[in-house]
Amino acid sequence: MIGLLFRGKKGAQDNNTPAYLQITSAERQERIEKFYRIMEKCTLCPRSCHVDRMEGERGKCGAAESLLISSVGPHFGEERELVGSGGSGTIFFMNCNLRCIFCQNWTISHGAERGENVSVDQLAAVMLNLQKQGCSNINLVSPTPYLYQITAAIDLAADQGLRLPVVYNCGGYESVDSLRILEGFIDIYMPDAKFASDSIGARYTDVEDYFTRLRESLKEMQRQVGDLEIDPAGLAYRGLLIRHLVMPENLAESEKMARFLKKEISASCAVNVMAQYYPVHQADKHPPLDRRITSEEYITAREAFHREGHRLL
Repeated sequence: MIGLLFRGKKGAQDNNTPAYLQITSAERQERIEKFYRIMEKCTLCPRSCHVDRMEGERGKCGAAESLLISSVGPHFGEERELVGSGGSGTIFFMNCNLRCIFCQNWTISHGAERGENVSVDQLAAVMLNLQKQGCSNINLVSPTPYLYQITAAIDLAADQGLRLPVVYNCGGYESVDSLRILEGFIDIYMPDAKFASDSIGARYTDVEDYFTRLRESLKEMQRQVGDLEIDPAGLAYRGLLIRHLVMPENLAESEKMARFLKKEISASCAVNVMAQYYPVHQADKHPPLDRRITSEEYITAREAFHREGHRLL
């Protein structure tokens, strides 16, 4: 399946050195080994399930030892700062550590699809193939349960010529301890900033502390990579890019999120305020999530981020 998806045009690539080439092979190996040990009593994400995934046990996310991928290939629907002429080289992982009832990719993120079992060697080859196809970056979608396999694959691919920036495309529910180990492997963090309070997050994401963990994670991501940086060709090569999905009746608390980002993360955060919410998965059973947003709701949300001075993509 994977081999069939490597299609795309030759694209521009930036000349900035990726983070994983700025740390030594020994440093990379040390961090990979840390992630391996964590898998034996898994605390990769804030759920801290403590299952032994190396023995096939599964926690809340549903991932065991095996690395499961849904699809890979050049993607042209991402932010233009990631796409370029060759597309963003997306790798869609199965088994997200969140269980959002409105997830637009729920068949992938909730493990409803079968997925493809991929080894570390194969994942490294996937990354190199995306580079060969002219993709602008390696875009890891819902990577959190697979940090051991991903870092091992980046290390292997780097030794074989990988030179693209790596994008960590996640739901925002991350462990600061894991992010600290991950430092040096990731060039661009692209988290969702879904909800600005734990109470609303608990209603729709199946975790009780979404905003608390988001707040901690964004601070760590910003510390590692700083504000989003763009090369002369218009492509992002380093930094924090935040996605905020506007939701019906301001459930995402956009104004509160905009103020928080300015006060605690950066006065010039790069933010994509997204208008594409539509009711899928279980959303139709949970009003007001059972409808699309209005144009007025989107404009109001975007203006909130504009007033705070954020860099809107």
